Amino acid sequence: MRPRSVRPESARPEPPRPEAVRPEPVRPQPARPEPGHPPRRDPAAREPLWRDLVGDVLRRERLAQERTLKDVADAARISMPYLSEVERGRKEASSEVLAAAAHALGLGLGDLLSLAHEELTRVTGHSRTLPGRGPAGTPHGGLCLAA
Repeated sequence: MRPRSVRPESARPEPPRPEAVRPEPVRPQPARPEPGHPPRRDPAAREPLWRDLVGDVLRRERLAQERTLKDVADAARISMPYLSEVERGRKEASSEVLAAAAHALGLGLGDLLSLAHEELTRVTGHSRTLPGRGPAGTPHGGLCLAA
C-alpha cells in the first residue's frame, strides 16, 4: 500500500487561472470600389462549375422519370455511389460516363449538354453571342438554307 501524499494545511490550492483570451482572427475586408467605378467581380464566382450543372441536369431528369439512383446506375453500367457523386457535382465524369448516364435516361449526350447549357444560362442570367455567330450561336446568324 502506498502512503497518501499529505499536503500541509498551510498550502492552499492555486486559484484558477483565467482562460487565455484569443483574439478574433482578422478577416480581410473586401476591396472597396473607387468612387465612380463599378465593383469588380470575379467571373469564376458568378459561374457554376460544369460538373455541378451536369449533375443537376442528370438528377432532375432521373427524378422527373421517377427512377431510382440504382436503376439508372445499373442501366448505365456504372456504380451507384459514383453516379451519386456525379449528380452531386463531386466528381468530374468522363464523356463516356456522361454518355452512359444520359443514354440510361433516354437522352443523347448532345441533349445532356444542351440541357446543361440552358441551366448555365438560367443560373448566370445571361447568354453571350460569340463573335462571328448569330443570335442563336449559329455560324450563319440563324440563317438556314434548304436544298
